[in-house]
Amino acid sequence: MKVNIHPVERVVRGLAGLFLISLLFWGPKSYWGLIGLVLVFTAAVGWCPPYQLLGISTLRTRNDKSGTNPA
Repeated sequence: MKVNIHPVERVVRGLAGLFLISLLFWGPKSYWGLIGLVLVFTAAVGWCPPYQLLGISTLRTRNDKSGTNPA
């Protein structure tokens, strides 16, 4: 499993996952919390299976352009 999620996206996924998990205990008590478990897991390991299948990576590599113009 190769990391394919940017650190900022990992934090957002983790927070969203924790919010959805909290729905199991308060609020509408829906099963959306189970999806939250998936988000927390992918945030913890930094790997998203659908990203891998589609060839997507939000993680920057050294070969990516940083937006600076080389002189």
